[in-house]
Amino acid sequence: MTLNAVRRSVLDGRSLPSSPKAKASALPFATRLNLRGGPDIVGPVAEAFGVAPPLKPLSSASAGARAALWLGPDEWLLIAEEAATDLQAKLEAALAGVFHSLVDVSHRHVGIWLEGPGAARLLAAGCPLDLDLSAFPVGMSTRTLLVKAEIGLWRPVENGFHIEVLRSFAPYVARILDQAARDQG
Repeated sequence: MTLNAVRRSVLDGRSLPSSPKAKASALPFATRLNLRGGPDIVGPVAEAFGVAPPLKPLSSASAGARAALWLGPDEWLLIAEEAATDLQAKLEAALAGVFHSLVDVSHRHVGIWLEGPGAARLLAAGCPLDLDLSAFPVGMSTRTLLVKAEIGLWRPVENGFHIEVLRSFAPYVARILDQAARDQG
């Protein structure tokens, strides 16, 4: 007897908003690495990862399928395509001799993509931040709350948000987004 395991997203079968105003979808599995260190990590990480971790608070940097999101003065979330299986080893080699911490959090997080002209309004139903483009511009990245769930929020394009949430909170966040969409019509 052969058993085959199939990896499924915790969001499979969950209702996510889908309207002309705002549409949410589960992002594909990805490699996610939590990186901590001082400014001296930027050069080696940029060379090994292809994107330099931003030093400016609340910002991001991206190239293709890779992104570095600022989480704090000495902390970033690196996101890459799931196929980047040797990425952690490559970064560890580049950071040899540089004080840092690099932890794979790929299976801890779930990504949700929210897009459309009503995406900011939909998030505003449960997020305390001012999500107007003038206050939360393209490229901004931060940790915040969506009702009671801590999320990472990144705005890579004008009408699109990348939400990072702990896997155990993803169904809750999906319900919040779905309910907010129904409340807003």
